[in-house]
Amino acid sequence: MLFERAIKPALGWFLLLCLSGFVRGGMAAQMVLHEQVQAQKIELIELDERERRWIRDNPSVTVASVQYPLYLFQDEHGHWTGLNIDVLKRISAMTGLQFVHEESFSTDQMLERLQSGAADLSTTLAMNDQRKAFLDFSHAFGGAGWVFVGRKDEPAIQSLEQLVKRVLVLPARHALEDAVRREYPSIEVLSVKTYAEARALVESGEAYATIENEIGAQLFPSGLLKVGALVEGRWEADHLAVRKGMPELVSILNKALGAFPAAELRAIRVKWLGGVAPPAPLSLWDEIVGWGCWGMGGLGAFGLLSLVWNRRLTAVIRQRCEAEKHLGDQLAFQHALIDAMPDPVFVRDLQGRLVMCNRSYEEALSIRFEQVQGRLLFEVDALPEATARMLHDEFMVQMHTREARFSKRQLAFKSGPKAIYQWTVPFYSADGQLRGLLGGWTDISQRRTESGCQCPH
Repeated sequence: MLFERAIKPALGWFLLLCLSGFVRGGMAAQMVLHEQVQAQKIELIELDERERRWIRDNPSVTVASVQYPLYLFQDEHGHWTGLNIDVLKRISAMTGLQFVHEESFSTDQMLERLQSGAADLSTTLAMNDQRKAFLDFSHAFGGAGWVFVGRKDEPAIQSLEQLVKRVLVLPARHALEDAVRREYPSIEVLSVKTYAEARALVESGEAYATIENEIGAQLFPSGLLKVGALVEGRWEADHLAVRKGMPELVSILNKALGAFPAAELRAIRVKWLGGVAPPAPLSLWDEIVGWGCWGMGGLGAFGLLSLVWNRRLTAVIRQRCEAEKHLGDQLAFQHALIDAMPDPVFVRDLQGRLVMCNRSYEEALSIRFEQVQGRLLFEVDALPEATARMLHDEFMVQMHTREARFSKRQLAFKSGPKAIYQWTVPFYSADGQLRGLLGGWTDISQRRTESGCQCPH
């Protein structure tokens, strides 16, 4: 009863927390469904006359695109896809602009195309002072940090100070290259074309580390590389980079990003980065609910196990009580059976100590069982000492030989000599081990007297 009183409140709290989680999950599902429905109703944003005229004159925008998995890449059919493609599709639906992708094969090549006017836009360039000289950047629509990538057999890189007098390999015109050269002149910066080449040099040991976007760094697992800490104070915001001389396009893009539904942008990022990006920290309520559910779940499991164990223990105790009662009944029956025998009967252990006897044995030797239990025959004043020692020695020999014995003999008792028929047999346990002797006798003299027999002895 006490256990039930303790477990009922705990189960109540557990059910309450589960219901709370269910309600919150249902509300979240409804919100997502609502957001999806709203996302389907895309309306053109309001543009001024100058911006509308620019779109009429420039309906297509050339995008210099370097494949960057999850953000911008070509699928197995050669179609461009990724997070940035989804963003551009939404902007296209809001403005009427058409984005035409032309592939570049390195950051350096992409920058050259933008500088030369061969391309109008890029979606994967980070902003720095050098690039601001020939590029304009839109409002940010997300971002990620920069992380160090080093060899697996070296300590994880935590800061740029660890790279002093070491080789840092970066793709040419990397967003952090100028800052590293300016602030850490003792770091040897090696330029290559692509991130793949940079990783290869780190793997081979020709460079000590490289720096990558934290999302991209997780996409190229290698047994020789490992991701270190974030580069402190450096954040790569996601911008749309537009070549100089196109202020109308920058204005149009900023208006589109400003009108971009936050829920839809969040859904796009979760779609592409949900399994890679570091998880958002849980709120205090989420942590409380989580720990509460774990705690209640553990308590519920403990309670269930306790109930099962109690039931099992109760069953075992009941079985043992029944077995003890059955054994007690058997012992009572055995005692009654032995006591009902008219002739003396006794049981002695391996040392010859008395274990059991019947009433006839007590009467024949004028003793009480309680007085002689556990004692040797010659330790009790029930028979002449010579007779007692002789019988004890015979018992010991018989337990050594393990042979049954049946004989007629004359024995001296306290009341005088008697002719008896004596029997003693070894008895064994269930596993075949010798446990002692079972014996008794019949008073032949008394039987003859009672029957009136005058036969010679």
